[in-house]
Amino acid sequence: MSTNKAGAEAAFTPDPAKISQAALDYIKAGPKKLYIGGAWKAAQSGETFEVFDPATGEVMAHAALGKAADIDDAVKAARKAFQDPSWARISPHQRSRYLLTIADIIERNVEELATIQAIDIGMVLPQSRQLTASMCDVFRYFAGFATKILGSTYPSDGSALTYSLREPLGVVGAIIPWNSPTFASAWKIAPALACGNTVVLKPAEQAPLLPLRLAELLEAADLPPGVLNIVSGLGADAGDALAKHPGVNKINFTGSTGVGKGILAASTGNLKKVTLELGGKSPNIIFPDADLEKTIPAAVMGFTSGAGQVCVAGTRVFVHEDVYDEVAAAIAKAAQAIKVGNPLDPTADIGPIISKKQLDRVSDYIKSGQEEGAALRTGGEAHEGPGYYVEPTVFENVTDEMRIVREEIFGPVAALIRFKDENDAVFRANDTEFGLAAAVWTKDISRAHTVARALEAGTVWVNTIFELDVIAPYGGYKMSGIGRELGAESIEANTQVKTVVVRF
Repeated sequence: MSTNKAGAEAAFTPDPAKISQAALDYIKAGPKKLYIGGAWKAAQSGETFEVFDPATGEVMAHAALGKAADIDDAVKAARKAFQDPSWARISPHQRSRYLLTIADIIERNVEELATIQAIDIGMVLPQSRQLTASMCDVFRYFAGFATKILGSTYPSDGSALTYSLREPLGVVGAIIPWNSPTFASAWKIAPALACGNTVVLKPAEQAPLLPLRLAELLEAADLPPGVLNIVSGLGADAGDALAKHPGVNKINFTGSTGVGKGILAASTGNLKKVTLELGGKSPNIIFPDADLEKTIPAAVMGFTSGAGQVCVAGTRVFVHEDVYDEVAAAIAKAAQAIKVGNPLDPTADIGPIISKKQLDRVSDYIKSGQEEGAALRTGGEAHEGPGYYVEPTVFENVTDEMRIVREEIFGPVAALIRFKDENDAVFRANDTEFGLAAAVWTKDISRAHTVARALEAGTVWVNTIFELDVIAPYGGYKMSGIGRELGAESIEANTQVKTVVVRF
């Protein structure tokens, strides 16, 4: 294996002068507790679980093992806060000020939070900084919405007034993934609070540190106790208890489609509202007139960013037959130049896979691709030393029925697919159970709009990729989810409408 590939991280030592000491101190501190009702508590069982550093495979921290009893406490605290005048009766202007204060706190602590996230999930630090800083925009955007949650009046005869109120739901349960806890936390907390709800957030068991530290920092915002609660624990226990809890009015979940189905089933107990942002197998379609100088690096970023652990990753790269050979060679060359290394190494392009379990899953898909007859153009090797690293991997000669084409791998693995024309590309791009995102590369504006309209995906990028803005809705078609996050749709998703008829 070449020295610029997986494994180079073994000899890397972070420069203390360039790394947030506050982040390192937090990670090394004692076991992390649960944040319930404005207080830090050990799990009722007294148990903790290990948090592993994906760059080394070593235990770096311990977190409280929250279970059903702790979730119940958190929901009760959230319900009490929701009904308390200190939250329920404040003006929308005060609610807006709370969110603006949270944004300011995050902005002052971006470096620490970004470093915690980088270490916790293995994301390279520059990318982690960018995503962490984006949290500020999310809270400020929804701070503006707090004063603009409106009802309506309706025509009636002269002896009555009919109007509607848009009211908060109550307790919102948020279950977030490990691949980007910063913006996942912001996307779920900010709109819920803007609408007057309270929140119980369950971080991913693989990456609980960022949300727990965020809760510590946000104590300076002086939110009423119980408005925000964080319960770390296992998905099969704490997550399941939150999804089933009769005191929760809504679940907002980001994660795998399989778990999402379970959460949807669990929600039927009290018919709680559900927003699900689930898996993807995004097509990235390159037409012969595409600007290849921009397209090639973007296509490679599309399946390697975050070590491929991105739900919108463009892992199915459709290339027109007229430029296939040129594009395939260029993508393979660019993928080979990607440096895999420690997330704190400023020369690394991507970091490790989150866990040994996930690394084994990615390796199994690479093996499956070869066994099913796909040609390995580049990559495919996993580092056997400390940490969970795998090279960017590109397959050719794939068929639409292969597992590496049909299933979400969640690793830096792409399949190059030759197509004949526009109809062929659209038909095959849509031949999937997923529909989260897609990208189209062409200079033909008519083709761009035609293909974008035909693709079955919640987000379609044209001549760009991974551009998400809090002002625009985000979510999936088909088995990639239910509902939308961000934008005005988040307000509808976190409120309910009451009609009032007053007879004079």
